[in-house]
Amino acid sequence: MSTPPGQMPPPPTGPPWGPPPANSPRTARATKWVLGGLALLVVVVVTVAVTFLVTRSDPEHGRHSAGPPPGPIPDAAEVASAGDDGPIEIITKDPTCADWAPVINAFAAIASQGWDSRDPTTPAAQWNSEQRKQYADIATAMRKAADETSALSVETPHRVMRELYEQSVAYWHAYVEALPAYQPSNDHLARVATGTSNAVTWICSAIEYGSAAARAPLTVPSPAPLHLESPGDPEDPMRFITESDAPPICPEWISTVDRFDVQTAEWLSTDPNLPVEQWSPQQRSIWTQVSNVMSSNANQIQDIGMRSENAIFDDFAALAAQYRRAFVQSFPSYVPADGHLANVAAYLVATNDQACKAAGVR
Repeated sequence: MSTPPGQMPPPPTGPPWGPPPANSPRTARATKWVLGGLALLVVVVVTVAVTFLVTRSDPEHGRHSAGPPPGPIPDAAEVASAGDDGPIEIITKDPTCADWAPVINAFAAIASQGWDSRDPTTPAAQWNSEQRKQYADIATAMRKAADETSALSVETPHRVMRELYEQSVAYWHAYVEALPAYQPSNDHLARVATGTSNAVTWICSAIEYGSAAARAPLTVPSPAPLHLESPGDPEDPMRFITESDAPPICPEWISTVDRFDVQTAEWLSTDPNLPVEQWSPQQRSIWTQVSNVMSSNANQIQDIGMRSENAIFDDFAALAAQYRRAFVQSFPSYVPADGHLANVAAYLVATNDQACKAAGVR
């Protein structure tokens, strides 16, 4: 569904941290909040998962060991994205979006009952009985969401969507395994899952409201990947970055993200819900200036991704670069629905950033 110029997009379905209704008083604030990338992720409703049991974990790979043994790795013919080995492009359609919406909405309904406003700096040793029950209750909802997400990872025809689904499950597992002895540093695991699951939500929103299809022709495909990650067990995927194998480019990625946040601070103060014909001269000037910053940043993050020697990190970086470029290309005829493109890029960038930090890189 596309949005006519000069109009706000219609109210979408989705989790409370997704696109707000057009007539909502929090529309402008929420959009800016998401576009900020990382600064406020600590208070975003995060998607974590799977069980609130004391489990043993594999410190090398971060895989969970509770529950039944992992099922067989699906044959390549059973994975719809198995043949997707080409350049990363804007995703203009994906059949799993329809099934993703009820999965994430059901989880959000539980998370919004107070868990979304938790204090992530409080360690498990200091939780009161209400907090412990809250974490246990949300874990039940997360187990269901994780199971359903695993199925979607097999069904999507896009390699990077499969990776986003897989890493949501992997980091849900890792975060919940950490809950019995939770420390504030474990919150980075949850933030990775925030990045992956919200990236999927915004990718689907950009498809639904037409911004992906409208702006995709304005970009060129990224270079073909240097490495490819084969599909693994969808019910027990491995984290793409662990303490033992964090890419050496992580510090460069983190500093690039921090610099981008500083460079776009003035732009974040503008109203992203105004179509281009309603921009003031000052807003037009700010967006013109930030277009150079965003274009340069897109090149930088794509380059870092290619040098990471980590296939999934590279795919997330390349997709973020593509959506950031598409967003810049929208400026001459910008409508609010184009903000979905910027949000995809922000959460993909956040995913790599928080994955590095979850592995202990600062």
